[in-house]
Amino acid sequence: MISYISTRGNSPAVSSAQAILKGLADDGGLYVPDAWPTLDLTLADLKSLSYQEIAVKVFTAFLPDFAEEDLREAIRKAYGSQWQNEQIVPLADFGHLHYLELFHGPTMAFKDVALQALPQLVKLAAKKEGVDKEIAILTATSGDTGTAAMAGFADVPKTKIAVLYPKKGISDIQRQQMQSEPGKNTYVYGLEGNFDQAQRAVKELLSDAGFHDFLEKEQIQLSSANSINIGRLIPQIVYYFAGYGQLIAKGDIAPGEAIDIVVPTGNFGNMLAAYYASQVGLPVHHFTVASNENNVLTDFFNQGVYDRRRDFKVTNAPAMDILVSSNLERLLYFATDRNSDVVRQLMTDLQEKGQYHLPAESRTALQDFSAGWTSQETVLQTIQETYGKDHYLIDPHTAVAKALYNEGSRHTLLASTASPYKFAQTVLTALGKEAVAGQAGLVALSEATKTTIPVQMANLYERPIRHRQVITTDQIKATIQAAFKH
Repeated sequence: MISYISTRGNSPAVSSAQAILKGLADDGGLYVPDAWPTLDLTLADLKSLSYQEIAVKVFTAFLPDFAEEDLREAIRKAYGSQWQNEQIVPLADFGHLHYLELFHGPTMAFKDVALQALPQLVKLAAKKEGVDKEIAILTATSGDTGTAAMAGFADVPKTKIAVLYPKKGISDIQRQQMQSEPGKNTYVYGLEGNFDQAQRAVKELLSDAGFHDFLEKEQIQLSSANSINIGRLIPQIVYYFAGYGQLIAKGDIAPGEAIDIVVPTGNFGNMLAAYYASQVGLPVHHFTVASNENNVLTDFFNQGVYDRRRDFKVTNAPAMDILVSSNLERLLYFATDRNSDVVRQLMTDLQEKGQYHLPAESRTALQDFSAGWTSQETVLQTIQETYGKDHYLIDPHTAVAKALYNEGSRHTLLASTASPYKFAQTVLTALGKEAVAGQAGLVALSEATKTTIPVQMANLYERPIRHRQVITTDQIKATIQAAFKH
């Protein structure tokens, strides 16, 4: 049975339930499996399995200390009527390019896939570990995680969730979704700062002794909904197998045939899930890491140097406006042949010097990855060209990846991470239309493209604004304590 260990090597091994509840290891590292599990399926099986059935196979392999019947029930609740497509993640096919549509959940972004499952896993983990405390979720968001996390945890008994988002740099729709969240156990705060500052504050609180004393006094179990939590990452593995199964079912590939995967990424969780899938049996020939103008990952894969000492840019693909990609640490662990001493030193260098250099032998281990970045102008051009050529509407993050896709002989899954309606103003601009905000923007996009406003957004602007507070980074600890205090 696999256990979960820290990437930095100075924390004891834990069960999958304990890893989900803790979120971050005590030494500041991220939890990774101590061995790759074996999935109870063959690739040929995928074409006839439902999304939920594939999820059971993946969950039971990576979460071996949970009862299968409990996981089946969690999966049933996570992937039910709240999804607008029975395939959960259908494909849109254009020759060898297949958009893996990850946005048919309640908040219309790929984060829903994991964050509809995570509350179920947290509840199961708490029960398994005999935790009778209230569970508090603390998460930073660049726009989509916050809305999806609150949609998952809203009004779940014995839980609270607090979300920090950058006041500037998110879309009008994302802001409306967060500020109007009706869940009575939700707390939302705009931050005078960027996502990196919000994420760093969350990590610091998760390892803050004084904050842990407060939690102990209040009888609160703290966890995270960010992708630093292994319970966020495992559900994302499922959709790459599901996409592969659809390709087999359509007759595009034979079982065992290798595919390419292109992912727009900022915090690297979505791409990491694709890598994890490849390590447990998904045939992947090549991974393309697509960045926007915050192209720190492009430099890392191309030069072996990770350097966050650069200007933070607010772009038209805001969910990727990130300079510290937390999940890359998990890839480093495997690229260094599970050498936690090296990983710990690299993370120390990043913290103290703002950069690190990947050893040459570890760069060799990443030869299946390539990376590139896309300017804001190219994002707009790509949205326009894709709609003009294929009459297919994509959001700006998907456009970042599409701009880096090179047509070839190999079938490719491209992670389409959000509905274009979540970024209506940017898409309207790309199509040469006036970038109107609010409900008018949704209507304008619908009329311009003869597409239907998603049902998840139909009444979004009728919801009252509940969360207006804006704070600075030095106010975060006191603000969160006030929210969580009984």
